[in-house]
Amino acid sequence: MPLYWMYEAAQSSLGPARALADAGRLYFKNPANPASHTDWGRKMGAMCEVFERATRRYGKPEFGLATTLVNGERLAVTEKAVWSRPFCNLVHFERAMRPGARKQPKLLIVAPMSGHYATLLRGTVEAMLPDHDLFITDWTDARLVPVTDGSFDLDDYIDYLISMFRFMKGDVHVMAVCQPAVPVLAAVARMEADNDPFVPHSMTLMGGPIDTRENPTAVNQVAIDRGTEWFQRNVVTMVPWPHPGAMRQVYPGFLQLTGFVSMNLDRHVEAHKEFFNHLVDGDGDSAEKHREFYDEYLAVMDLTAEFYLQTVDTVFVRQSLPKGEMTHRGKPVDCSKITRCALMTVEGERDDISGVGQTKAAHTLCSSLSDDKRVHYLQDKVGHYGVFNGSRFRSQIAPRIHDFILSNQPRAASPSKPAAPAEAPQKAEPADVGAEAKASTGADAAVKVRATAKRARSNGATRLAEPQGPADDLTRITGVGPKLQAVLNEAGIFHYWQIARMTEDERVSLDAKMTPPGRIARDKWVEQAARLVEAG
Repeated sequence: MPLYWMYEAAQSSLGPARALADAGRLYFKNPANPASHTDWGRKMGAMCEVFERATRRYGKPEFGLATTLVNGERLAVTEKAVWSRPFCNLVHFERAMRPGARKQPKLLIVAPMSGHYATLLRGTVEAMLPDHDLFITDWTDARLVPVTDGSFDLDDYIDYLISMFRFMKGDVHVMAVCQPAVPVLAAVARMEADNDPFVPHSMTLMGGPIDTRENPTAVNQVAIDRGTEWFQRNVVTMVPWPHPGAMRQVYPGFLQLTGFVSMNLDRHVEAHKEFFNHLVDGDGDSAEKHREFYDEYLAVMDLTAEFYLQTVDTVFVRQSLPKGEMTHRGKPVDCSKITRCALMTVEGERDDISGVGQTKAAHTLCSSLSDDKRVHYLQDKVGHYGVFNGSRFRSQIAPRIHDFILSNQPRAASPSKPAAPAEAPQKAEPADVGAEAKASTGADAAVKVRATAKRARSNGATRLAEPQGPADDLTRITGVGPKLQAVLNEAGIFHYWQIARMTEDERVSLDAKMTPPGRIARDKWVEQAARLVEAG
């Protein structure tokens, strides 16, 4: 527990020295200062900058992608959060397309939740943006999430992914970069097992640890040798005040960064020596490249302890997925159920984090997938980061992924897939709820909804033993997260229409299972559900 507090104390104590160094940098680089034109002055300025940057806490970077080139035309790009939960925002890169322009395939890039921010994939986004309607998962720093927002583990991660796929009505292709390869594969497997109509068209897994028994790396071996308990004792600590997530148990970013740097310590020391020499020599271009790289590399986020430890145990220690032992919410993750979602795997010949063969193992697990729906590609002369960034990614990997996506894009894909069989008996009644809500807006709509719900009570109980057709994504209702959706499912509520016609007794009963109570009325679940029924 004291570890994080000690780190914060060290950061605070370095504040005055860092401010003084920054002032010295400005002083010795000012052209009006005669010392700035001397070798001694340039060295002093360079020393001040190296010290300030080495002791700085780096904040979340920006994507900074203001434009992109689509079919030879430069278009403006705007970032917009279209789906949000406490630990993640789904960001859409909206392009100013011409009216009537041909629609491009939707691509959801699942960024790794392994220390760095989603902006680490800036090059990936930039390469895929011209040919795809692009979305990306923007994970939230755990130290910024209040404890009252609940926990977040690997099961929650999979819940988030399933919710995103349903939010996009399944009309999407998904790309998982490194760590999320396992939860993405698990999410698709669970959806396929449930015959969910919103399964993505395809998934591309890149440098992911699907089966760490294949060609194990030093990273894999450390996890096996030390075990989950060692990580719990040595790397888990508690967020200190005054961060919003105070008292939350996390694997802190500064410890992750220590691990990243220690793996290639000599290279980082040499890079900073070269940076110092570039500053002294006045090589501005080389110095700026160093700044850009380390502004991204040194920006890290905290991970929730439960997510980190469950991932270490499931993926690296027990290797549950390839052994057929992985579960999600108590249900088995069976990749042999995958038959509709096409699979592409990409590996790097020199990957020292996810060894060659670890990602390809997904094809063995997806044994029911037809040959025309599977592709594997091994890129020579690239390491882990070269799998999703750099010149070879842009020239050789990205075009192959684009071709794979196009080959699995339905020719006449509709905006959404059918939500449920038309003959489901309970579906006819809630349509009336939405129809009456549509007739009015504002307060009048609320009155209509309550009146219709009251009349619907005589039609029978709203609780079901199981969903009538595919279950609705109840997390689309503001105030309902994955855990509350599980509470509702346990109570026999799987569909929007059930909430729309909820009785007062049912509301009171459900409120008693929630902390704090009163959410249903406060967040207007009944009215929201009626609008979702109306929207179809």
